[in-house]
Amino acid sequence: MRAVILAAGVGERLGGGDRPPKALLEFGGKTLMARHFEILRHVGVESVTVATGYKSALIEEEVARAGAGLASCVLNPDYRAGSIVSLWAVRSELASGADVLLMDADVLYDYRLMERLVGSRHMNCFLMDRQIEAGDEPVKLCVRENRLVDFHKIVRNPYDYYGESVGFFRLSPPVAGRLAARAESYVAEGRRGEWYEEAVRDVLLESEPDAFGFEDITGLPWIEIDFAEDVARAQAEVLPLLAEPPPGGRP
Repeated sequence: MRAVILAAGVGERLGGGDRPPKALLEFGGKTLMARHFEILRHVGVESVTVATGYKSALIEEEVARAGAGLASCVLNPDYRAGSIVSLWAVRSELASGADVLLMDADVLYDYRLMERLVGSRHMNCFLMDRQIEAGDEPVKLCVRENRLVDFHKIVRNPYDYYGESVGFFRLSPPVAGRLAARAESYVAEGRRGEWYEEAVRDVLLESEPDAFGFEDITGLPWIEIDFAEDVARAQAEVLPLLAEPPPGGRP
């Protein structure tokens, strides 16, 4: 299994001027990127590709340090466009014929989330948190009759309930290849301003009803870092709850 981490964005909503990339924010003396590598090694991931853009040299330096022997980088020079361009930049890795973990870089999380994802019986899998804040900001994962029926910030299809998507996805080789093709079509059509989640949604809705599943991780600590208040919450509320991966890898 390989992982693809999207880490090209500017993170403008954090505010400030000359800020570091979000993946280099430190919590408990470790960057988010270093934490990703620690957890991915724990669950047995064999290789990692990081899509870089904003201040790519800093990301590459951290990847070389914390991901030595595991990770490499792919540059998205058009990182100020939508994140679909970062997905397009790693299309070869998505279409490599391996099982893929597709990940946002700006998440602080407990290693047990990744254990749930890697150990799921679903070959194509989302992570869902039922404790979701109201509003349009969270990306919602919608379920109807025990099947996933939508994935978006603004719900469009009827549903029984929804939760928040963590931003980590497990993809089988055929589905990862289809996602790569979808990203390529977005770029070819000039839709470079789109979020990559739009392509994920397309693949979900075009698939057979049972092609995708989800794991409910409600109660496990995690937070996506979008705003300055998220950094404060991550430090004060989430970091103290995180467990360290045990030695010896995933049971």
